[in-house]
Amino acid sequence: MATITTSRLNRLPAAERGITIGDFLVPIEVGERISVRARHLGLVLLGVAFIALTAQFSIHLPDSPVPITGQTLGVLLVGGALGFRRGALATFLYLAVAVIGVPAFAEGKSGIGVIASMQDGRLVLGATGGYLVGFLIASAVVGRLAELGWDRRIAGAVAAMAIGNVIIYIVGVPWIAASVGYSLGEAVSKGLVPFLLGDALKLLIAGGLFPMAWWIVGRRDAER
Repeated sequence: MATITTSRLNRLPAAERGITIGDFLVPIEVGERISVRARHLGLVLLGVAFIALTAQFSIHLPDSPVPITGQTLGVLLVGGALGFRRGALATFLYLAVAVIGVPAFAEGKSGIGVIASMQDGRLVLGATGGYLVGFLIASAVVGRLAELGWDRRIAGAVAAMAIGNVIIYIVGVPWIAASVGYSLGEAVSKGLVPFLLGDALKLLIAGGLFPMAWWIVGRRDAER
């Protein structure tokens, strides 16, 4: 069943499957001098840094415990650029670095309490924790779709990014309801609606960047 599903999603010939735009980010001269493992590690660490950088762009909303940030765009770009394993690993390491104390979360926050913590013997969920957990799942899914070629055309790239975005909200909205005590309607009103316009812009940016990057790669190869 999994094979059938994957074949339906696949948009590439077998020889190109699994290759993402991230494989072209390392200059050939550098790639020839380092091991494959070192190249993968370098790309993952670059992904961690990029997500942390985008998280620093944040706008506090007075009516919502969730700020507008650049993290969503960062996570989707990293997942699409690096693929399933590297994208998920980069997102996981970003979360791990912030959890252990580096102020890499939005608004300079850090620590496990941003996601969840134990207080007086009970589990306390952080309001934004669900979005952070959703980032990990979304980066893996978008990465897999990129490996199957979804990011090579505008429609497919936008669709892949939209799927990743929906995954983030599927986890984040119920989480914020449970953590703050909102009804589901209040959680949607405060944890989803304020971000729709910004998310649409992020999807257009990400959806345009990937096909453009593949066009540049194809043009570069043709000129050799």
